[in-house]
Amino acid sequence: MAIAEQDGNASGYAAPETNYINNGYGLKSWLLTKDHKRIAVLYMISISIFFAVGGLFAGLIRLELLTPQGDFSHSDTYNKLFTMHGVVMIFFFLVPSIPATLGNFLVPIMIGAKDLAFPRINLLSWYVYIIGGTLGVIGILAGGVDTGWTFYTPYSSTYSNSNVLIVAFAGFLAGFSSILTGLNFIVTIHTMRAPGMTWFRLPLFIWAHYATSIIMLLGTPVIAITLVLMMLERAFGFGFFDPRLGGDPVLFQHLFWFYSHPAVYIMILPSMGVMSEMIACISRKRVFGYEFVAFSSVAIAILGFLVWGHHMFLSSQSTYAGMVFSVITFLVAVPSAIKTFNWTATMYKGSIVYNTPMYYVMGYLGLFLVGGLTGLFLSNMGLDIHLHDTYFIVAHFHYIMVGGQVMGYLGGMHFWWPKISGKMYPEALGKASAVLVFLGFNLTFFPQFVLGYMGMPRRYHSYPDEFQILNVASTGGASVLALGYLLPGIYLIWSIFKGANAPQNPWGAKGLEWEVADTPPTTFNFESTPVVTEEAYQYGPIEEH
Repeated sequence: MAIAEQDGNASGYAAPETNYINNGYGLKSWLLTKDHKRIAVLYMISISIFFAVGGLFAGLIRLELLTPQGDFSHSDTYNKLFTMHGVVMIFFFLVPSIPATLGNFLVPIMIGAKDLAFPRINLLSWYVYIIGGTLGVIGILAGGVDTGWTFYTPYSSTYSNSNVLIVAFAGFLAGFSSILTGLNFIVTIHTMRAPGMTWFRLPLFIWAHYATSIIMLLGTPVIAITLVLMMLERAFGFGFFDPRLGGDPVLFQHLFWFYSHPAVYIMILPSMGVMSEMIACISRKRVFGYEFVAFSSVAIAILGFLVWGHHMFLSSQSTYAGMVFSVITFLVAVPSAIKTFNWTATMYKGSIVYNTPMYYVMGYLGLFLVGGLTGLFLSNMGLDIHLHDTYFIVAHFHYIMVGGQVMGYLGGMHFWWPKISGKMYPEALGKASAVLVFLGFNLTFFPQFVLGYMGMPRRYHSYPDEFQILNVASTGGASVLALGYLLPGIYLIWSIFKGANAPQNPWGAKGLEWEVADTPPTTFNFESTPVVTEEAYQYGPIEEH
């Protein structure tokens, strides 16, 4: 993206001499920072720790399922294992992973701003997240919680003897962190775009985060209120959801899924934005149907609020309501299909370079395609009745949320790592990690589609002997997947100390983040206010590159 620059004095700020990393090394300077890039790094470290914790629980679950008998843990312990795996991964990794890290780092730079609109609120969001995560860890160390990550009532509000209150409050705080981040993004995108940065010159990464922020602001308060009502019922005996107290447990499900299905798109929309940036760069082409891809992000955010009832086909909702939710659920697949077809059209006859980001692009497309198509199975009421609460659900959920989202997160980390750290990573190891993640993921979760179709219920720690071979394959795949996730953590950290210095724009990409004068960027990003003069992704003819 070609830019002109206004005079630094007119911009109201001048770039400091040091980059954001070197601008004060002390711990206090990091813990009190208002620099969006440093806050992104703080989030990056934090969510990596929670990812490791959630992955540890996943490994223990797969060890238990290696044999048909419940010989590794008791049923109560197993209930806590899968609950804490879900709580940690969803509330403290999947929801904040891309918005809080790559989003925090890139949104201001991509629109030509010196920071987010509310730097102090941005720092507050990280502290709220850390307090919530700490409470969650305390709940784990004090014995865990056994309700499942959905906290279904009346079990969670009345019968469970585990640490429901503290862990639910941890999730409540994580939700507030999400709200603060979404608020900051929306205000920043509306009010702080550089001169010439019109809505239809915005990178698709920004469109994806804008749509995600809408969900954060409109949906997260619903789950926050729902958790508060559940905690009040548990602590003081108010009758919101327990039938014995005049409550309705299905009301909890309606409130919970009204947020939790849109929350799926909090997790997946940012990764779609990452894919758009990487595919345009790798293909050396403007994204095919830019406007359609941009509006499809908004369409996903809107339609996501209208499909929560497909989680409740077997609840007390009417058949008519189930039919309506089924039709809308099929409809919500259309914007995702638009993105997938347009990405494919963008790559068609593009000047493809098979570097590490491209490996992650191909892995993402493969896993997201399987996840999306199997979602159509579950949109059908008849099939959903057969597949409900089986391992088919587990496999579908993980293909979308872990396969798609984590592939997008790791791909984005590899794409922007030279700009974030100023260092290059070993390309061969980057490609190896992408291949290991793709192969390990399919070996882990594809057998679970078969298990679910055969009738193996989820959340059971013992199962009939005939299911063992598929569970052995799944556990073996989890080992490969763990190695694929571990490798980037090793070589990216290594690159900080031993990696070659990164050029300003190693991929030859377009965008303001690649136009900043320094790598890593200076504290206020630009020496003077940029003026945007081109459309997004204006790559020249292929032969020029």
